[in-house]
Amino acid sequence: MREKIVSILEKNARISVKDLAAVIGEPEEAVAKEIEKLEDEKVICGYHTLINWNKTGEEKADAFIEVKVTPQRGVGFDQIAERIWQYLEVTSIYLISGSFDFAVFIQGKSMREVAMFVSEKLSTIDGVLSTSTQFILKNYKDHGIIVEEPKKDERIELS
Repeated sequence: MREKIVSILEKNARISVKDLAAVIGEPEEAVAKEIEKLEDEKVICGYHTLINWNKTGEEKADAFIEVKVTPQRGVGFDQIAERIWQYLEVTSIYLISGSFDFAVFIQGKSMREVAMFVSEKLSTIDGVLSTSTQFILKNYKDHGIIVEEPKKDERIELS
């Protein structure tokens, strides 16, 4: 039952407990208790609303920053990661393999604000060796949902 619940909630966090119970064929009360246990155990860590900010009047600048660090003795990468995730601008942080150690996703009001965050806050943390900033210019798909489909070419072919 757990696997079915998390699989469905990952795709549709707005589904009601009643509908979820009907889909998986379990009693509503049992499903509600299982969801509560999953939340208590931090299997379900939160619920997410995906917003296409390009269709609102609000300007946002999203970026991901690759960060190379020196791991701390005894705690590895965890202490630096915790220091980074404390910033409100940080929306996600991942330990990654490859040339860099962390992928840090941040959101600001402008590209300048993001750049200032990187230069004044992120790059000054003890143990941070280097950063590389990539701005997200357009979002096509996020969390398995197509956000913005490319426009179809409506030109007439001439021969």
